[in-house]
Amino acid sequence: MTALAPVAPVPETVPVAPRHRGRPRLWRAVVLALAALYFLVPLAASFWYTVHNEATGLSFAPYAELWTAEGFLTSLLLSFGLALATIALVLLLTLPAMITVRLSAPRLRTVMEVICTLPLVVPPITLVAGVGKSLQAGGEVLAPTPFWATLIALQNQDFPLVLVFVYVILVLPFVYRSLDAGLRTMDVRTLVEAARNLGASWPHVMLRVIVPNLRSALASAAFLTLALVLGEYTVASILGYQPFAVWIVTISGAKGQLSVAASVLSLLLTWLLLLTISGGSRDRSA
Repeated sequence: MTALAPVAPVPETVPVAPRHRGRPRLWRAVVLALAALYFLVPLAASFWYTVHNEATGLSFAPYAELWTAEGFLTSLLLSFGLALATIALVLLLTLPAMITVRLSAPRLRTVMEVICTLPLVVPPITLVAGVGKSLQAGGEVLAPTPFWATLIALQNQDFPLVLVFVYVILVLPFVYRSLDAGLRTMDVRTLVEAARNLGASWPHVMLRVIVPNLRSALASAAFLTLALVLGEYTVASILGYQPFAVWIVTISGAKGQLSVAASVLSLLLTWLLLLTISGGSRDRSA
């Protein structure tokens, strides 16, 4: 008859004091509430200024007058066109360059980062002063050459391409940071090598492999570019063009309610586009 092995005593469980999980949630709620007040109170005050009139009371006439105001639709469409052109050009310049550096020359990542973030150091007023002087000197030098027509086309009032080039420089740091954050979350080399080994061409790799994995980063870069172009005033005003932000400032002296209504509408449009882009990228990712 075999002897039974002694049973080890079961250690007593020490009761653990419950953690206070309510405090972090409370702090989050407080911070979110303060942030909401910081953004919503000025917006609500601006909206009340546009709809309240001491003589007529509550009226939405400024918002109805916007659609028939001279230059409103023209300047708004011009700003959206400049934003779309800027988004396309800056993405075509930065995304292939960043992928090439990651695959072929990783040591140049620091150099590229410095170059792309350099516009943060240069004030926009300095940049536009240099652009203005360059256009003036270029007009004198290129007048007797066939490039004179190209220089004139860049400064077309209907769609000034020179603004697109300047906006690309201004948004370059933000686009680079967004794309860099997206590229850090994926193994670019493995994806590219796998696609190339399966016979995919480079355009196919970019459009069907890289871009689908960067939807959130591309959406963030596009929104930041759109917000900057819609709200940019200094460059366009000094160069003599009238996109949406310049139009708002131009009419602010004569029609205060109308200019504030246009500002509120532009802000709501920007938020709506942000929600649309965010919702679309989430649905595709899911």
